Amino acid sequence: MGKESEEYKALTNTMTMASEDMVEIGIAEGQMALVRTEFGEASFKCQAGRVPIGMIFVPYGPPTCKLMGGDTDGTGMPTSKGWEVEVVPQ
Repeated sequence: MGKESEEYKALTNTMTMASEDMVEIGIAEGQMALVRTEFGEASFKCQAGRVPIGMIFVPYGPPTCKLMGGDTDGTGMPTSKGWEVEVVPQ
């Protein structure tokens, strides 16, 4: 589909989380939320899905790169899993 396609942009700008977490945080289906790490922040459109409570899933793409640090632990690829994040409704 290509990285400039609207389909790719929509996919990589969507965050999936447990509906229970969405209720607790106060986020509605389709609402935007800001995700912060110690390295940066990015906004994502929220959707409920089959994700364990307390976790979120975002496909790798340009927005997730804003959340990563530069350390690669020698692999050449920054760590992209297991981060502590803050999710803030927008």
